[in-house]
Amino acid sequence: MAMITLRVLDGADRGRNYANLATPVSIGREEGNSLQLNDERVSRFHLKIQEDQGQFVLTDLESTNGTRVNGEDARLRILRFGDIISVGRSVILFGSRQEIAERLLSVQAGDPHGRTLVPEELRKQAAEASLDFEENWSDRLHEAADRKVKTPPELPGKLTPLQAAQLCEVIEFVHLRLRDVLGSMKEDGPQQRVSVDEKPWQSLVDLQWRLAEYLRGIAEPKED
Repeated sequence: MAMITLRVLDGADRGRNYANLATPVSIGREEGNSLQLNDERVSRFHLKIQEDQGQFVLTDLESTNGTRVNGEDARLRILRFGDIISVGRSVILFGSRQEIAERLLSVQAGDPHGRTLVPEELRKQAAEASLDFEENWSDRLHEAADRKVKTPPELPGKLTPLQAAQLCEVIEFVHLRLRDVLGSMKEDGPQQRVSVDEKPWQSLVDLQWRLAEYLRGIAEPKED
């Protein structure tokens, strides 16, 4: 059974530390949640965090006001130590000081997913460097959002042949659409700008819509 640590950075429960919570963990304002928040903008059962194949997955439980991770709306999201979860007026930090320190050091060492083992003395240095994380969570939120954009996610593992083929179709569809748009771009004057015609631009907008549909479909699968 995997254990996690959650620390409340802001909101009515600011300063509370919930260490060694056994997964799955539920968060909401109702009694019976693993983490009960005194926040009227939080749903009775707002979200859950569960462990799956060594990673932690956040699922929004169709909450009224939604869930944000590192400033972005999240219905279904893989969590990494140091991620910032926002629900209602409450801001929650995922991970202990040591877990966040080790992940930060792993990122610096070239592993964006924070799973590289590091020497103990370097872990100590990273822990000392991360002591101000909670006090500067607003700045950290922007850093995390920027890191999310720059760091490509891993492909899922242990897919069935059908799931792997379906994923390849989705990625290939996106790849071909983007290739068409990039191929239509033209250099526009000496200011090193590029322009794109209306048709490929609309194709790019349509691609964003389809990706939004995919994301919703994965987070809210249709019942058979």
